[in-house]
Amino acid sequence: MKEDKIREKTSRNNAVKTALLVSGLLTLFLAVMLFFVGFVHFGLLLSFLIFSFLLVFLIFSYRFKKYVDKKVALIYDEIGSIETNDSIALKVVNTDMDSLIGRVKDYAANRKSEIEILKGREEYRKEFLGNVSHELKTPLFTIQGYILTLLDGAKDKPELCTKYLERTNKGVERLNYIIKDLDLITKLEVGDLALNIEAFNIIDLIKNVFELLEIKAHKKNISLILDKFYEAPVVVKADKERIRQVLTNLVVNSIKYGNHDGTTEVSVEELIKGKLIVRVTDNGEGIKKEYLPRLFERFYRVSKSRSREEGGSGLGLSIVKHIIEAHQEQIYVESICGVGSEFSFTIEKSN
Repeated sequence: MKEDKIREKTSRNNAVKTALLVSGLLTLFLAVMLFFVGFVHFGLLLSFLIFSFLLVFLIFSYRFKKYVDKKVALIYDEIGSIETNDSIALKVVNTDMDSLIGRVKDYAANRKSEIEILKGREEYRKEFLGNVSHELKTPLFTIQGYILTLLDGAKDKPELCTKYLERTNKGVERLNYIIKDLDLITKLEVGDLALNIEAFNIIDLIKNVFELLEIKAHKKNISLILDKFYEAPVVVKADKERIRQVLTNLVVNSIKYGNHDGTTEVSVEELIKGKLIVRVTDNGEGIKKEYLPRLFERFYRVSKSRSREEGGSGLGLSIVKHIIEAHQEQIYVESICGVGSEFSFTIEKSN
């Protein structure tokens, strides 16, 4: 409000100065003309001075206001043309300067926020490319190393030849595994992967996953259990094979990072009408709170050295997230370091 008064006072002072200058010059010119014709009338000159002053003052004030309004309208048009769908794209032009300043500040804040987001994405892109390069480089160097060793003479020793070829094959399998997972994520992100939605008993699916991973769990003496005995089938509506993949990835992770003689428990609970929540809980090493927000990023590893020792492409949780989102569902994670972790996701209940 104070700025409005200052602007108004400045505008009025400029109008008065201009009116005085113009009306003074006109009156002087009229006085000179009257002097040459021999008719000088001070009352007439004073009346002319006052009249011309008022006329010039009103014209100048009107034209100045129109000029400012036009410039303000141009600013609104420029902002609107840049962001036609943004909240700052205006339907009504308001010539109030406070309103304009507020709009411009909002616009600047929005652009600053967008720049920060773009910077964050650029950092993520650089980190992602670095991770991809590292993940692909590791098996490639392994393959190259064993092949060069074989070419240097190890091929002539049958026991070494077989051993190195087996290790080379493992490197190829890991490389193929990473490429397949990347291809799957790409298809999920662009929507090229069609989901085969069907009704199935998720309890049977969980038991099937347990059977497949029983040997892996037995190596660490980890028990794979359901939270209770389910008398009736729990029928859900989803892509069965993709949900199998989700459950497999989550249970495999719980085994990888679980403690010896530990437990992995899966439960299925009613969430809201028409929705169930599936929980995969372990009593393993847990995850620090600061790592949780990035846990579903591609190639993100909490402990890089241990993760690579355990194997995997580093894309498992990212794939899980994309599959759940492709079903238009949500996935959650809770973890306490030294206590354990719980991954849960929602799923549609079949009618």
